Amino acid sequence: MRIGSRRSPREHNRGGGKASTADRAAVGPARARAARRAVAVIGAVGLLAVTGCGSTTLDDIKVGPGKGWPVAYHDGRNSAATAVEGSRHLVPHWNRPLGGPAAVPTIVGPGGQLWVTTRLPTDCVGNPAPSGAMFSFQMPTGRKRFCNPMGPDALAAGAAVDGIDNVYVGDNGGVFSYNALGQPRWRTPVAGVPVSVQFTGEGDVLSVTQSGQIDVLDRQTGDLRSATFQALGEPDFLRQPDLPRPPDGQGIGDCVTGGPQCPVSNVSAIEHDSGRFYLTLRRPGAPIAALVALRYADKRIQQDWSVDILTDGSATSPALAPDGKTVYIGDNSGRLLAVDAADGRVKWSWPLGFAPQGTVSVRDGLLIPGGDEGHLLALHDDGDSARIAWERKDLPLRGRPVQTAGNTGYTVAPIGPGLSLVTFDTGDGSTVATNELPGAQGSTVGTAVSDNREVVVTTRIGELFTFEPEDD
Repeated sequence: MRIGSRRSPREHNRGGGKASTADRAAVGPARARAARRAVAVIGAVGLLAVTGCGSTTLDDIKVGPGKGWPVAYHDGRNSAATAVEGSRHLVPHWNRPLGGPAAVPTIVGPGGQLWVTTRLPTDCVGNPAPSGAMFSFQMPTGRKRFCNPMGPDALAAGAAVDGIDNVYVGDNGGVFSYNALGQPRWRTPVAGVPVSVQFTGEGDVLSVTQSGQIDVLDRQTGDLRSATFQALGEPDFLRQPDLPRPPDGQGIGDCVTGGPQCPVSNVSAIEHDSGRFYLTLRRPGAPIAALVALRYADKRIQQDWSVDILTDGSATSPALAPDGKTVYIGDNSGRLLAVDAADGRVKWSWPLGFAPQGTVSVRDGLLIPGGDEGHLLALHDDGDSARIAWERKDLPLRGRPVQTAGNTGYTVAPIGPGLSLVTFDTGDGSTVATNELPGAQGSTVGTAVSDNREVVVTTRIGELFTFEPEDD
C-alpha cells in the first residue's frame, strides 16, 4: 500500500460509530428483511466452516471493474444499460437524504455497496466546516458505512469501483482511492478536478479533469502508467514564464451544461479492445465544442482525430455502440448525433427539440436520451439514418433513463405533485408500473441497477431512493 507523501489531512475515515437519525430512519423499513438475510448469512458461514477448512481464495488486484453499476453510466461505453434482467415488480426498499446536493450518479459495487459524492454545510461529523464528501451506504439497510471529507468540487467529480470494492474518485487537485471501509489507499495529484474516471482494458484508472489533463494510473499504487497528456496542449512557458496555475475548481460550475468555462464537461467513453477513448472538448473562446478521439496504447496517449460538431457545447457524455463503431453524442442545440468512430464523420443527426443530458442509453440499436427537459422517446439507429421507434409525450423527462435485459427500462417522470420511477417496456415504450419517490422534487442525476436487480435513484437535491424486486 503506497500512501506516503500523497496522503492529505482529509484522508481519514469518518465512518462507523453511533448511527445518525437518518441512519435509524433508513434502517426501520428494512430491519426485518436484514434480519432474515443475516440468518441466511450465518448459516452459509457455518457451512463454510465445516466444508472449507484449508482452502482460501486470494483477491486479485488486477480484476476488472466488476459487476453492479461500477461507473456513472454502467460501463466504459457509457451505455446506461445492463445485461441484468430488470424487475417489472419493484417495491420500495429504503430512502434517505444525503444532507447536500448531488451532481453525478450513485455507483454500485459488485456486492451492492453504494458510493455517492455531495457537498455538505458541515464536515462528516457535524462540525461547522463546509466541505465535499463521499458517502458509502449498505444496500440491505441503507445504513452509512463511511463518510470521507473531500474538496468542495468533489460534488461534480467522477468515480468508479472495481471488482473488489476499491473506489476511485476525483477530488480538487487529485484522484483518491479508498477501500470498501473508506480507508485511504493512495492519492495522486492532478491539475483540476477529474470529472471522468474510467477503467482501461488493462484495468488501470483513466482520469480526465475538467481542465483537460489526462492520466492513466495504476490501480494498486496510483503511479502514472504513461506521460500526462494535455487535451488543450502543453503551456508555452518560454512565451509565458509567469503563467500561473489556475485554481483546481476553475470552470467546474459550467460543466453541467457544457458551458464555455469548462473545457471537458463529461465522462469519457472507452473501447477496451482498441484502447481508443472519446471525450468532448471546448477550447477557450470557441462557440462550439469538439468530439475528440484519443488512444492509450504502449503506455502512451495520442490523439487520433478531433471534429468541431457540438453546437453551443456538449450536452451529453459520448456513448459507444456495442461494436465500438459509432459514437452517440448530444449538443446544446438539441441534436443527437451518430458519429463514425473511425474518422469522426457524422453519420446522421436527429433534432430532439431539447438539450439531452447525462448520456444516451444504448442497447440493441435502441437509443433513449435523458435530460431535465423533453419527453421519453426511443430512436432506432438504421446505420446512415435514424427513426423514431416510439415516443411517450405524456412522460416528461426528469433524469437519465436506463435499459436492462428483458425489454425493461426505468425512467423518472413528474406524476402528480412529485416524481415517480416509471418501469417501461423498451419494445414499445408502454408503462409497466410506477413507484412514487416520496417527497422528491425537481430532477434526478442518475438511475442505477445492481446485480441483484435493486434500483437506485439519486435526486439532484440529494436524496437516495432504492427499490427491490418482488418475486416476479
